[in-house]
Amino acid sequence: MEFWTEDQMRSIDKMLNPRSIAVVGASPSGGYGGRLLNAVLRSRDRIRIYPVNPKYDEIMGAVCYPSVADLPEAPDLVGIVVPYNKVLGVLQECHQKKAGSAVVISAGFAERATDSGRDLQRQLAAFARESCLRIAGPNCLGVANVRDDIWATASSRTLEGLTGHIGLVCQSGATAFGPFLVRAVDSGIGLSHIISTGNEVDLDFADFVRYLLDDPATRVIAGFVEGFKDVRKFLVVAELAAERGKPLVLIKIGRSESGARAARSHTAALTGVDTRYDAVFKQYGVIRVQDYDELLEVSHLLAHNRKPQKPGIAVVSHSGGISSLTADMCGQAGLDLPPLTDHARDGINSILKDFGWAANPADVTGFSRGEHFPQIMDYMINEPEVGTLVIASAGAGNQVEHVISLRDRTDKGVVFFWTASRGDKTALVKLKSANIPIFYSPEKLARGLKSLIDYHAWRDHRLAGGSATTPAFTAGQAQALERLRALGRSTLSESESKQAIAAWGIAGTRELSAQSADAAVEAAQRLGYPVALKVDSPDILHKTEAGVVRLGLRNPDEVRSAYAGIMTNAARHAPNATISGALVQEMVSGGVEVIVGISYDAQLGPMLLFGSGGVMVEVYNDVAQRHCPITRSEALDMVAEVKGAKLLRGFRGQPPADINALADTLVRVSHLAVHLEGQLAELDINPLMVLPAGQGVKAVDALVVLQC
Repeated sequence: MEFWTEDQMRSIDKMLNPRSIAVVGASPSGGYGGRLLNAVLRSRDRIRIYPVNPKYDEIMGAVCYPSVADLPEAPDLVGIVVPYNKVLGVLQECHQKKAGSAVVISAGFAERATDSGRDLQRQLAAFARESCLRIAGPNCLGVANVRDDIWATASSRTLEGLTGHIGLVCQSGATAFGPFLVRAVDSGIGLSHIISTGNEVDLDFADFVRYLLDDPATRVIAGFVEGFKDVRKFLVVAELAAERGKPLVLIKIGRSESGARAARSHTAALTGVDTRYDAVFKQYGVIRVQDYDELLEVSHLLAHNRKPQKPGIAVVSHSGGISSLTADMCGQAGLDLPPLTDHARDGINSILKDFGWAANPADVTGFSRGEHFPQIMDYMINEPEVGTLVIASAGAGNQVEHVISLRDRTDKGVVFFWTASRGDKTALVKLKSANIPIFYSPEKLARGLKSLIDYHAWRDHRLAGGSATTPAFTAGQAQALERLRALGRSTLSESESKQAIAAWGIAGTRELSAQSADAAVEAAQRLGYPVALKVDSPDILHKTEAGVVRLGLRNPDEVRSAYAGIMTNAARHAPNATISGALVQEMVSGGVEVIVGISYDAQLGPMLLFGSGGVMVEVYNDVAQRHCPITRSEALDMVAEVKGAKLLRGFRGQPPADINALADTLVRVSHLAVHLEGQLAELDINPLMVLPAGQGVKAVDALVVLQC
């Protein structure tokens, strides 16, 4: 599906690179209208500026016009700051004037959580669709092309002379032009663009990201997201970002939804909204961070450090305590600090002469500020397993000059962990000016380095293996769905659920249905003892808790007794339940229990869950999740991610399980999830028995819940 057109990208280009700007609601007395006009007037030497307000003939030295219709030309960008009930009329004027784009600063729409506000926003959305006038906002603070010093924003803050390679897209305008802008200035981190998207009545987060992917000066896209307007669009743009090698670094806020559906299935109980986002971001190479500083610092690291040649980290400091804590944080983040070779250790020792510690991490005491420091750094960064050197220090002496020189002459990464005052006006300023990535805490340093290494490893893996695709929906699968729909209810019995998943090649147990004790005995003899006996009912979902399951039955008497017992328990547990009889099943032994499930997120769409079976999954929430569909490689990654996977690889004398068949099954279930989106509410296969290698898998129990 193509989400973007050339006209749409051309409109965003006019919004961010305008030759003319009109400000409707311009004011000489401050407020949003005054601040917006004041900001755009900064570029009046390069851009034609048109204040629009019928109350004035001139504002801030610029000729003022009574309406958009009266402007001498069709402006590339119109900034709108008028009462919310007048916004639609202004936009209609803009369309008639053939304006290139619009930024609606005005608030008072869906964010008010009133029927009138929501209705007004729907009207704006309908207008945007019909007119094709591209709109940012409403309820935003505008946009800024920082690189070219064009500030179409109603914020009182602007950035002076600090441009860079990070495009910032933020749903909250006050966040974009507040803490992010302030921290970027304080940290010396340059930006290419700042874009606030507000209520996203038309253009959304993904649209602006898509534009920035084509911007040659933007290397990294940083984002602040409350919710995605269209998650499919976001995932497509994430795929494109991976192809282009432009990392996406995000803060994603939002609390977990209530567990309203948890009573029906294990899958629903084991998945939370936030964990789903973590899984999807990991799957698509999106780097998730937790706060403003981390977003900027990690983005800056990715923008200014090359792909690491090796994952190894070397740390050098003037302090044993600082270097040890830094190494400890790196270790906790899962980073490798390889020991020094004899060559490096002996070389550093020849300089230190019994002072400090020639190791990784290295404590080089007073030598960090002297003439021999470049040699020490060379020894460490040239180690064969090292891809990045961290200097943890206060920048004393000529240290900063040495670090900048090293960065300029090496093809490996150089990162600084600053340990002195953030108000330093000498060494720290030099580091910032040279675009050396700087961190101010060892924990964020470690997480940043981990993000850098993991991103490039993920991207290499993705480019080599490609993206997942879904095969065509077959006639047999359509017929199976039609038969199940004809039942006229949402929840299927176990036997019906297994029929459904069988259409996607998911193997189940050998089983027969029985409506009497005698029929159950006959079925058991046909299958061969031992057998399992279960009540088959769409109304009794948790059969073990209801006491309607019997396992390991070895003769006719045990089958007859079990049949009577489970029917009695079923009647007691759910007097009005529909009972389709009993399922007589083969006993599956010698396998490893796992759980496989599907749930649908309101924003993310179909999600696949895989977890260890039995008590492990419930007590430890030992699960992995992915967005559907998945590749076979992603299926194997899911299996490896789960702690209980040790049992699958063979544990304490048990044979290895059929992981290949399990991976194939996970892929098939992901295809089922895509094919049945809008038809299926959720799926549980619990347990799925993974048999010894070469023997496949079998769904022992399954629950399908269709959309009502």
